[in-house]
Amino acid sequence: MKPLAFQRDDADVHKALMQAANDYLAAHRDHRFADAGMIVKLGLLVLAGAGFYGMSLQQSTGWGYFGYYLGFIFTAMLITVNVVHDASHNAFFKRRWANRWLNVMVSIPLGLDPDCWRVRHVIFHHGHNNVEGYDLDIEPNGVLRQTPFQRWKPFMRVQRFYWPLVAAMTFPYYIWLFDWLDRAGQTPVTRRMAQHGVRGWGLFVLGKGLHLTLALLIPLWVLPPTLSALDIVLVYLVSQMLSSLLFVMLIIGTHWAKAKFYRAPYSGELPHGRYHHVFATTIDWQTTPRWLGYWVGGANLHLTHHLFPHWSHRHYPALSQIISEVAPRFGLAYQRIGPREMLRLQQRFLSAMGANKAPDA
Repeated sequence: MKPLAFQRDDADVHKALMQAANDYLAAHRDHRFADAGMIVKLGLLVLAGAGFYGMSLQQSTGWGYFGYYLGFIFTAMLITVNVVHDASHNAFFKRRWANRWLNVMVSIPLGLDPDCWRVRHVIFHHGHNNVEGYDLDIEPNGVLRQTPFQRWKPFMRVQRFYWPLVAAMTFPYYIWLFDWLDRAGQTPVTRRMAQHGVRGWGLFVLGKGLHLTLALLIPLWVLPPTLSALDIVLVYLVSQMLSSLLFVMLIIGTHWAKAKFYRAPYSGELPHGRYHHVFATTIDWQTTPRWLGYWVGGANLHLTHHLFPHWSHRHYPALSQIISEVAPRFGLAYQRIGPREMLRLQQRFLSAMGANKAPDA
């Protein structure tokens, strides 16, 4: 994979944004990492997840088990967007090793390997978001056309209707296929991992084994015969799929809404700077109600996250306000849309890609 570079034409906007952000920290005598409130939020999410999990093991009916187990997996997903996301960018604790071990521990309930996800998200997605062949989040999968450069198939005309099923399979595929391919050296992710060899495989297998034990083996051992093994496995799969659907809408769907994609130039240098690239490919949107953004880890303020990835998401509302004031001075249009507009733009994009047309057609 040939290295890509951005033009160095946005040094002024970088300087202005960083100065405004640092002034904000100085005015509040604060730092960019998690504070006590973030640690309390982590504790509350862990307690909620443990509560749902404990209640699920006391059920004797399928629907009762499904309800509580879905709460457990859904909370595990919230821990991922609130904690794993920040810690992967070394934005939770000040020490890198502390962020790494925090991710190892809190990734067990959902089952994603933290090292694989860190490389895919931080290095490949953030480094090349919406660039064909470089952003692994938009890799061709044969069933969903996500860029104008991917092969079109006739059945994709209706992808705007079936895309939720594809999105829902993201977590199961990552947990039980892509993570293993990444670890086995079958993808570009492998060489960028923090741990290799016996130690890397040992931590990987340990994490997967603990997830398998927690998510499936303990329920299979503890639950009464009124719940069959098939029931337990189906509840696991459906719960993963529902949480996966929401995750994809929050993260990848933000880039769909902007609907601007690039093919890597032969020279290896993109025709614009990194800041212009983020504004062309990413968008912020406002949750309804507003407090919901706090519990989804600020994932709705995704443009803000791409400009300030190494900041705790607790700062995103203030940073998005800073961006809205600074960006227009450099000809960069910033807007924060509503959730309905966000979903409408996603549907327009998926329809255009399915119709084999430009997304703004």
